[in-house]
Amino acid sequence: MAERSAGPGLCTGADHPEWHDDGRGHGEGHGHQHGHDHRLAADADRRYLSAALVLLSAFMVGEIVAAVLAGSLALLADAGHMLADVGALAGALWALHLAARPASGPWTYGWKRAEILSAAVNGITLLVVAGIVTVEAVRRLAAPPHVEGGPVLVVALVGCAVNIAASWLLARANRTSLNVEGAYQHVLTDLYGFLGTAAAAVVILLTGWTRADSVASLVVVVLMAYAGGRLLRDSGRILLERAPDDVDLEELRRHLLEVPHVHEVHDLHVWTVTSDLPTLSAHLTVDDSCFLDGHAPQLLDEVQACLQGHFDVAHSTFQLEPATHAEHEPGMH
Repeated sequence: MAERSAGPGLCTGADHPEWHDDGRGHGEGHGHQHGHDHRLAADADRRYLSAALVLLSAFMVGEIVAAVLAGSLALLADAGHMLADVGALAGALWALHLAARPASGPWTYGWKRAEILSAAVNGITLLVVAGIVTVEAVRRLAAPPHVEGGPVLVVALVGCAVNIAASWLLARANRTSLNVEGAYQHVLTDLYGFLGTAAAAVVILLTGWTRADSVASLVVVVLMAYAGGRLLRDSGRILLERAPDDVDLEELRRHLLEVPHVHEVHDLHVWTVTSDLPTLSAHLTVDDSCFLDGHAPQLLDEVQACLQGHFDVAHSTFQLEPATHAEHEPGMH
């Protein structure tokens, strides 16, 4: 994955883009800077996710047994969320595998957006589980069953320890990846859920108020809905190719217009292929003389260097055009 390493405010250091002339006065440039190899980071992410997956899977089986024996909806809700966690981690691992595939044939970006699809699925899963638990929690609030507070407390405390360990593992992975962040949010909300379950168990042991179990379940629901909504929002923005939040399009346009010989910027598009891979394309209207004196490649270097210095854009493509080409550009924006 290509990346920009220059800090904000710098406007030096072009990355040697290619330039092609089609014989009609057009120039297209595509540049990207090859930074450090991200394969090592991806391998580390896989190790962290795999370790967390094994840890949570083992605990989930024990929790389901304890929930059935204790008659606790809060534990069963946590077990359902834990199942979602296990599925999220497995999906995240599979998405990392797909994203590592090189671009080939019609897959010009490879399978990098598999990570974004995984994050979207994680968000949907959280919302679905939240809906199921809400229905059962409301039913149990109306007719609360008997709940054994002791076993619930023990399992909840063990669950807290397990989820703290899993959260620590995932926090060490690359959380700028929406895929990894989705798995992390699953585990983190489960940790909050276990804390609520432990509190409900203490209330049951001290007061005998069994509705505390259902109330704790609803707290888990709120946390799941919040995390799921955020994941769907962020993944949806990428899938709909919205410009990244940290890219000001007007400021970007202004910087490009400050480059000598550039008179107009149109058909400007900025989107994100996957986490940490913002991409840009634009048409630049430049002096006709740039195509006559051989200055176009140098101008493209200057544009790429300015873009690299001010904006964190991994891939960029520019088409250089003379002013006389404007009449061939319908729907410019």
